[in-house]
Amino acid sequence: MQITARTAAVTLAAALLSAAPLLAQPRLTMDWEAMAEQLVTQLAPAPGEKIVLVARPGQFDELIPPLRYALMQAGAIDLGVIDVIEEPYPTGWDGELLARSNDAARAVYREMLRDFDGGIMLPGARPDHAVYAALQDLLHEGIGRTIHFHWTQNGSAFPLPGQPLPGQAVIDATYQRALLETDYAGLAAVQRRFVAAMRGAEVRVTSPLGTDIRFRIGDRPVNFGDGNAAKERTDEGVILIDREIELPSGAVRVAPVEESVNGVIVFPTSQWDGRPVSGLAVEIENGRVAGVTAAAGQEAAEAELAGVPVEARAFREFALGFNPLLAVPERNPWIPYYGYGAGIVRLSLGDNSELGGTVTGGYVRWNFFTDTTVTVGDEVWVRDGQLVR
Repeated sequence: MQITARTAAVTLAAALLSAAPLLAQPRLTMDWEAMAEQLVTQLAPAPGEKIVLVARPGQFDELIPPLRYALMQAGAIDLGVIDVIEEPYPTGWDGELLARSNDAARAVYREMLRDFDGGIMLPGARPDHAVYAALQDLLHEGIGRTIHFHWTQNGSAFPLPGQPLPGQAVIDATYQRALLETDYAGLAAVQRRFVAAMRGAEVRVTSPLGTDIRFRIGDRPVNFGDGNAAKERTDEGVILIDREIELPSGAVRVAPVEESVNGVIVFPTSQWDGRPVSGLAVEIENGRVAGVTAAAGQEAAEAELAGVPVEARAFREFALGFNPLLAVPERNPWIPYYGYGAGIVRLSLGDNSELGGTVTGGYVRWNFFTDTTVTVGDEVWVRDGQLVR
């Protein structure tokens, strides 16, 4: 690996933390200017495009000034920052009042931002916030594009069974390196080769624990997580998330043709209904959950699924990560950024309407697998969790 001046501090911080885990772990000194420049590079605003930021006070405040300046340097019109209310809300605030106010603000924001060109959603901003929801309404209409810079939102880093998560400084170092050093052109190229291979072929996912599931994607839309948020790219989008570009990036996501999904998904020890379940096998028939068995804790898995709308008890999506900078580390392993690392597979359950599928119901459960083999037709793309093509 070539170390640049920009990444030397990140590498050193990660090395010191891994070498001395019992010492106090200071927060990584972030390269805010470099990250701001990269975000603007990926958004690729044309001169005169109107760009708005959405932020939560207290999260990544240091990024905002250099990000706004980088937008100005690119010739964009800086519309400033819209803050969401910092949470948790104070005790005693009226929930119904907050909901009414949110709905009213959403309608006003929708009209106020109707001629915006782009937005950057910083950590802490969520789709249930009024301005975020209004921007999504406009994206549904084919207006504008956004970058989702979530970082650690909604628990973006996931532990492996029996392994602890690293400290926040290591997570920050990993994500910053992925943002700044990803080969975006190479990432896009390999993702497109993979999707071209999937069209017209059967995809099979197997694992040492016993997962063996097959499906086809047909002509379903595929979301390319290649970090390209330029207008000409997002205007080609078919589904909402084609206009919501995630950074860091790395995964291909698709809702397979529901009736084509058949087989079994076998989980490592995991939590269902807030309780541990081991040896869990979920049978999928024609895209629907047909049954569950488990060595221990089966009642917890059954309880969670019983609380799910019937229409959502289904296979949701297949996702495969391609970014080598977000791969599971060999030492002190963990799953970085929503499983977007090379070789990580997501076999999710629930509502896939945002991906262009037919499953509704609102329930979404992400399931990550780090040791699968993925075969497309007669070509092996991933072997035992390692991307090989």
